Amino acid sequence: MSGRSRGKGPRRGAAFIKAARPTAYDLFYATDWMYSRLKNGDDPVKAADEYADMTVAKCRAIGEYGGALIKDGMRLMTHCNAGALATVDVGTALAPMRNAHDAGRKFFVYASETRPRLQGMQLTAWELNQEGIDHAIIPDGASAYYMSQGVDMIIVGADRIAANGDFANKIGTFDKAICAKRFGIPFYVAAPVSTFDFSTETGKDIVIEQRSETEVTEVNGMRIAPIGSKALNPAFDVTPAELVTGFITEKGIFKPSEISEMRE
Repeated sequence: MSGRSRGKGPRRGAAFIKAARPTAYDLFYATDWMYSRLKNGDDPVKAADEYADMTVAKCRAIGEYGGALIKDGMRLMTHCNAGALATVDVGTALAPMRNAHDAGRKFFVYASETRPRLQGMQLTAWELNQEGIDHAIIPDGASAYYMSQGVDMIIVGADRIAANGDFANKIGTFDKAICAKRFGIPFYVAAPVSTFDFSTETGKDIVIEQRSETEVTEVNGMRIAPIGSKALNPAFDVTPAELVTGFITEKGIFKPSEISEMRE
């Protein structure tokens, strides 16, 4: 097989993976990283293991920087799943919580259910339960209520961060950021530097994945919506940088105005 033919399969595979999740920029980074290694003739298993180890190191660093923000008695809130099941080993948004928990600090986490796929209820709550972190699942629509009762900090993940600090995350994140601003609650985004897409100037340029309406109209294959009613199902929304307190990365915590330092 010629070198040209060998490269064709990985190239097609990379394009296929990227097309599957157009909003998730860290996936683009991982795909490009693996493609470059395969193109160089590296062993795919060894390359994958190396990438996983690199991801673990980044997430642990995110945990250390973010964990320092969490104090005894705090009430935190998160949305969707940005834990070990979404990355490797410790996750991004959950990494600070794991770090603070390991340090012996006691705190409480509100985990929104994250409709329609219920990642918060089925994944995040499961991870918090496994770690022994005190938490409760709340309906997405109850976030503002609990913020009004007293939430000290919100930490979410990100699928793509534009050069100006606007970021895309699971649908419902924008709602939380607006409410956090109203109640004066610090709103942090935990993500590796590889999630920053410096070729995308603002959030208006981020492509939002539109998913099947059956995720909304059906539960376990059974239709619960009226016949004839349509459903809209954007997988993500974009939160403006002005609503972000800081980005927790493996390089430290940066304000939106400091993103240029990361670029350098």
